[in-house]
Formats: sequence, C-alpha cells, structure tokens
Amino acid sequence: MPSSIVIGTQWGDEGKGKIIDILASQAEVVVRSQGGNNAGHTVVNNGVTYKLHLIPSGILYPDTLCLIGAGVVLDPKNFIEELEMLKERNISTKNLKIDPRAHVVMPWHIELDGLSEEFRGNSDIGTTKRGIGPTYMDKYERCGIRMYDLIHPEVFKEKAMATGKLKNKIITEVYGGEAFDLDAVISEYTEYGKILAPFVDDVSVLTYQAHKEGKTIMFEGAQATLLDIDFGTYPFVTSSHPVSGGVCVGSGVGPKMIDRIIGVAKAYTTRVGKGPFPTELNDEIGEKIRNIGGEFGTTTGRPRRTGWFDAVILRHSVRVNGLDGIALNKLDTLSGLGDLKVCVAYKKADGTVINHFPAALEELDGCEPVYETVKGFDEDISGCRTFDELPQACKDYIKRVEELCECPVAMIGVGPDRAQIIIRD
Repeated sequence: MPSSIVIGTQWGDEGKGKIIDILASQAEVVVRSQGGNNAGHTVVNNGVTYKLHLIPSGILYPDTLCLIGAGVVLDPKNFIEELEMLKERNISTKNLKIDPRAHVVMPWHIELDGLSEEFRGNSDIGTTKRGIGPTYMDKYERCGIRMYDLIHPEVFKEKAMATGKLKNKIITEVYGGEAFDLDAVISEYTEYGKILAPFVDDVSVLTYQAHKEGKTIMFEGAQATLLDIDFGTYPFVTSSHPVSGGVCVGSGVGPKMIDRIIGVAKAYTTRVGKGPFPTELNDEIGEKIRNIGGEFGTTTGRPRRTGWFDAVILRHSVRVNGLDGIALNKLDTLSGLGDLKVCVAYKKADGTVINHFPAALEELDGCEPVYETVKGFDEDISGCRTFDELPQACKDYIKRVEELCECPVAMIGVGPDRAQIIIRD
C-alpha cells in the first residue's frame, strides 16, 4: 500500500466494509479516525457476517494492530458489547488500542440527541440518536470527557459531575426531560473505564512508529464525503470530517504519510435520512434496487433511499479527497434493470446547467438531474473475477463512470463476499 485511506464518496453505506476488509488483510496496522457507533461496517469473511460499529475491521486478522484515533467518539457500553461479540466468535482483541484523547459518549448525549430531534419536529435532521452530535458539541465547547478521564476514576468523577449537572439542567429546564442520577452514571461508567483501561494507548505515536518501521497502514473512514460537516449536504450531515483530510486530523498523522486514497462508491446511489437527493427513484426501479441490493441500514435497519449513479457527486468527492482510485461496489445489483441512467450534471431552477456539486442545501434542493442513458445488462456477473470476464455493457458502464468522474475505477464489487471483487490496480 503502504499507507492508504479508504473513504466513502457518497452518503455512506457504499460497502466500505468489504473494501476495507480486503485491504486490511494486507495491512499490518488499521486505523479508525472519526465518527462513532452511528456508523457500521458489514463484513462477510469466510461466509461469516460481522457487523462492526467502532472496532476497526482489521480485528478479524490476529496479527493486525487496530487503532481507534482521537477523532472518534466512543460509547463505552456499545464498545464493550462489540468486544463481547468478538470474544464469543473467538476473535482476539489483544492488538486493539484506543487513543486517550478520544471523547466518550455519555448517556446524557444520547438523551439530548433524541430530545433535540423531537424539538425540531418536521425539521429534524434524522440522526441515529446515538449521541454523536452532542458529544462532538461538548468536545468543541471544551467540556467533554475523554478516554483518559474515563480510566482515571477521580478525574472522571470530577468532570462527569460538573458536566452532568449542566446537562441535567438543559434536559429538565429546556426540554422538560428527566434528570440523570449522576452518582449512578458515574458508578456505571467507572466500571466501564476499568474494563477499557488496558486498551488505551497513544494512537498518534503508535501510527508514527509503524510508519517509520515501514509497516503497511490502512486508515478506514466512517460515513462518507457528503456527510462531512463542511463539504456535505449541511445540515443533513454528521458531526465530523469523513473526508481524507479528516483522517490526518483524527489519527494524529501528517498528510505526507499518506500514499494512496481510495474512494468507495456504489454503482448507484443511496442515502439514509432526510435531505435532498437529486437522482432518487421513488418508483418500482428504486424499490427493486433496494431489495436486490439489501439496502437497509447496518446501524438502524432503516430502508435506504435509492437512486441512479450521480457523477456530479463523485466528481465532488474526487476533488475534495484527492482520490487516486474508485472502488465501485454492487455492480451486480444493476443486472436486469434494463437501460441504466447516469446523472452527468444538474439543472438549476433558473435553467442553468452546472457540473459541480452546489455548496448550499437550498441550491441543491432546486436541482434536477441531467441524465445520460447507458445500455444495461442482464447477465449474472457475480462469478466474474477479471475485467475481461464482464459483459461489454458492464465494461462500457465502468469506462463511462471513469470518464465522468475523472478517476480510474480500481476495484469492482460483483457480490457481497470479499472474494467477489475484481481488482484492476
């Protein structure tokens, strides 16, 4: 590799878990740099399905060092449940480390997430209500609780009591909710801290040392480019930076350490939650894509919205992330749909045609897709393992994607299993 970033290029759920798992099998170190348990990677390995939310997928390889960086917000309760799941499947976690700077999701964050969404009413963002946004809010308000605090009981008690009092006041007086028993919360989370203490180590240092030793490192992203707090469809975004630049910040490494950036995309487009979606299909084809592709959220189980491939989005991701290659997943899902459409540009409300992704939600909301029709295919491609084995219509589709997105397609997913992949580069 030797140092690669794998990130989502659309609204998430692009099948990053599969690509990450393939590359993790070649990596000596895997680093998760941002997000929380509002994200999920589904990995099918040797016929066994693993659903991971916080722990890097490199954990499936016993000799791989798995690191959770400072940019991650970690729910200790959920994390321990994940540890137990892996233990039950005889997966070792001895090489798993968490940065002491990573912020802790507390129960009041989860409560406030739900209350604020309820308060917004029909203007809600559509969060997973797992406390991610409120945890990042505390981080930037500089009243957050970090992993270092959690594993030092006296420090944790002092900080949790001070912050908890403020949160109780907001919960009860602003939202009319029920206050937390702070002594009970502190007691519960102190026990979590004892369990997690052996996992805490400086991820920035460990990553840098691995780089100096010439080890192969893979940085895995959560969520995706259009959910970035700055370059996504704000405010229907996450609370961190799931772009390539965010990887450096969240893991504590310099950009010169990165050799390759791979963007994962579906051969069509999906998103979960609210917000504009120019190529969305609210018809029989959209439903067929959803059912064939299994488009239901890993974390929430919510049905995903589906639509045609959007090259405007991919060009945005290529530019923002500096992509070296695209891993195009779920090409097999498009089989039997007839002629396929690809969005090549947007038409604004005033009739202006634009080729770039708009900066403002209001402008995007008024855009209509400009489509190009591409010949479809009916063949079962799930057994293809080389580009030459694909039907000509598939090859033409991929070539057109490359032309429109100005980036080579390096990997092609033709099924859910990690073996169902065509690697071109």
